[in-house]
Amino acid sequence: MRAAFIYNTGLQERSGYMSNCNPETGAGTSNYWQGERVCLRAIEPSDAEVFFRWNLDSERARYLEFLWPPTSMASVRAMAEESSRRKLEGDAFQWVITDRAGTPVGTIDTHHCDARTGTFRYGVDVACEERGKGYASEAIWMVLRYYFHELRYQKVTIAVHGDNLPSIRLHEKLGFQREGTLRRMVFTGGHYCDLIYFGLTREEFEAGDKRT
Repeated sequence: MRAAFIYNTGLQERSGYMSNCNPETGAGTSNYWQGERVCLRAIEPSDAEVFFRWNLDSERARYLEFLWPPTSMASVRAMAEESSRRKLEGDAFQWVITDRAGTPVGTIDTHHCDARTGTFRYGVDVACEERGKGYASEAIWMVLRYYFHELRYQKVTIAVHGDNLPSIRLHEKLGFQREGTLRRMVFTGGHYCDLIYFGLTREEFEAGDKRT
């Protein structure tokens, strides 16, 4: 999956204006970004310590992008501060995924948004200790609904490392179609792996949304 908060590499533009979720009010409010299990909110400067801790997981980095050099807390704080002030640009966003209590559990971001063709891509990452709880699937579905129902996009695409079996299973379960494989596109840990592209149209999303 694409990295959503790596602070020592190039970043896509992201949103900094979304109102924060209030775990005290939770479901039943008008907050579009509050789900049953997760809430999506903007990056805050205080997220720097969480991002720094997540960036220490080198194996996680391999699936996000590559095994990057160590980053300083100062650089992470600077990037979190900068990201918290960014506005919507080119329909690209970055959200922090939190649980119902407001604890950060991951991130999700959209990129390569093409309003003319109505296509976009995204990347999602959930902290290792928080996986298997349904956080990723709900965050993905929430973002897809926003782009399909509010921004008039018609298709989403995501590239997954060929050896990232949990991510492959997740997207197949969500109804994504495997559209193609680019061989030997990623190098990490001394070997190459493929990139598998999955896609989902608005019509396929609507069919899946009715089943959930």
